[in-house]
Amino acid sequence: MHKIIPLLTLFFSLIAGISEAQMSADEIAARASRMAYYQGKDGNSRVNMVITDAQGRQRERQMAILRFNIADNGDQKYYVYFYKPSDVKGMSYIVWKHPDKDDDRWLYLPALDLVRRVASSDKRSSFAGTNFLYEDISGRSVGLDKHELLSEEGDSYLVKNTPKDADQVEFSYYQVRIDKKDFIPLKAEYYNKEGRPYRTVEALEVKNIQGYPTIVKMAASDLDSGSSTTADFSDVSYGVGLNENIFTERYLRNPPAKWIKE
Repeated sequence: MHKIIPLLTLFFSLIAGISEAQMSADEIAARASRMAYYQGKDGNSRVNMVITDAQGRQRERQMAILRFNIADNGDQKYYVYFYKPSDVKGMSYIVWKHPDKDDDRWLYLPALDLVRRVASSDKRSSFAGTNFLYEDISGRSVGLDKHELLSEEGDSYLVKNTPKDADQVEFSYYQVRIDKKDFIPLKAEYYNKEGRPYRTVEALEVKNIQGYPTIVKMAASDLDSGSSTTADFSDVSYGVGLNENIFTERYLRNPPAKWIKE
């Protein structure tokens, strides 16, 4: 009996190794997307972003982010509410994310009491003046790109992602280094049409929260301008019991008090 157990352990270890070796670039990219954006049924967090320009001057953004998974097919909803600074306080943003078509996005501007539909073409623009893009907040759908496994170096994969519709984006491709153990995306590097890197998004700290490996600090950098934005996530929780009704235009103007606390 004692000999059988080690043999079974060895057998299943070999099977797991073979399965990992045979994993395609598409599967790796899909798992990385799930780990970065889909863990738990829902979730919330507070985020503090610090924007630093090339001269070292800093600006700050503080916000809450709520997320709700609709189904296993990739549909999600996001709600973002801004606390600081004063010129953006009360601004809110909703995303209805779809895996097989353009996302629906709305932005509420309290100074104008105006709800504005965010065009699909704007998802690659700056998010609230930071180095993060609208698309970074809710994630880029895996199906928008072709994926190629470039290497398996040490404890990580390096996957190249090329847009299927090059006219819809400003980059020619981007490479993502992905942790082999938990499939957390560690660093994304974007290349322009001339093949030169111009932008990076990097995980700086990962913690285990409620059993989920979670990025709690990350940075986005513009290699051309020298500016960067660091995002620190706090009060991260999963499975909090969000109601899907929160993610509607009504709550853009009247944020849900239970989840949006000063």
